[in-house]
Amino acid sequence: MKLGAIYLRDECLVPRVWNATGFWDRMRGLLGRPQLQPGEGMLIDECRLVHTFGMHYDLDLAFLDRRGQVRKLVSHLSPSRMMGSFPAHTTLELAPGTLTGMKLKKGDVLTWRETQA
Repeated sequence: MKLGAIYLRDECLVPRVWNATGFWDRMRGLLGRPQLQPGEGMLIDECRLVHTFGMHYDLDLAFLDRRGQVRKLVSHLSPSRMMGSFPAHTTLELAPGTLTGMKLKKGDVLTWRETQA
C-alpha cells in the first residue's frame, strides 16, 4: 500500500493515509491491523460498503464519490456493524472521533496525495 495524506483544498486533514488499491489490500482493510491513531486513515478504492465484524474498535467513515466529493459521513461506527453509501466509490476509514474535530461536510472534495514513507 502507498502512504499519502488527505487534503481539503490545500489544507492537510489527515497526514498519514494508506491507500488500499490492490484486491487483497481492499479485502483485508483494517482487519488484523492495530487501531488507527489520530492523524491516520485508510483510503479504500472501489469500496462503498464496509463492515466492522472481527474488529474491536470504532471507526469514523467518509464515503467519497469518484471525484472525491464527500457523500456521507459516519462517526463512531461500532464493531459488528455494516455501513454503506451507494453513490460512493471510495471509503476513508479514520480513527474514532476524527470527524468531530474536522470541519468536513457533505459536498466537500477531498484529494489523496502520495508522500514518501
